[in-house]
Amino acid sequence: MSTPISDVDRERAAERLQHACGDGRLTLEEFTVRVGAVWAADSSAELERATGDLAPAPVVGITEVERVTCVFSENKRRGRWRMPGVLRVLTVFGDCELDLREAQTDAEVVEINGRCVFGSFKVIVPEGVEVDLQGSTMFGSKALALAPVPRLPGTPVVRVKVNTYFGEIKVRSQGPNSGSALARWAREFFGA
Repeated sequence: MSTPISDVDRERAAERLQHACGDGRLTLEEFTVRVGAVWAADSSAELERATGDLAPAPVVGITEVERVTCVFSENKRRGRWRMPGVLRVLTVFGDCELDLREAQTDAEVVEINGRCVFGSFKVIVPEGVEVDLQGSTMFGSKALALAPVPRLPGTPVVRVKVNTYFGEIKVRSQGPNSGSALARWAREFFGA
């Protein structure tokens, strides 16, 4: 049974059509014809004929964003942890180390953005992961050291964009469990 409609109902239907056209689910010509039918409609059945066959709007994913702040402190993430799509890092007189070898993510591209002032910022990636290192360095250092192996299919691209002032950025690849426990301890203790 068809019910009478108001201008509010017509506006909602026209808005659905407008979104469908903007998303590419309707051509401009289809939009023009259908919106004309919406504004001429006198019943809910006529509105349904103009909008009922529209495919649902595409679901747009929300990128996870997380922040890490190290001010006169140290932050290390190792082992199994959840890497968001975007990680924003601020290091001021501190040290931040992100070991991504066992980190889990659903993102195809992982972004690490931030600033490092009078501190150090280190990222360790598994061998075979593509890394794009960007950012400016003023009175500091920036180093990228990846193993000469081809990219592993299905691994995310890691984009590191960190601006450094009187600090250092090091991004390197490393295999799982590199070296003995004593060698790992020595690297940790001496910062190598």
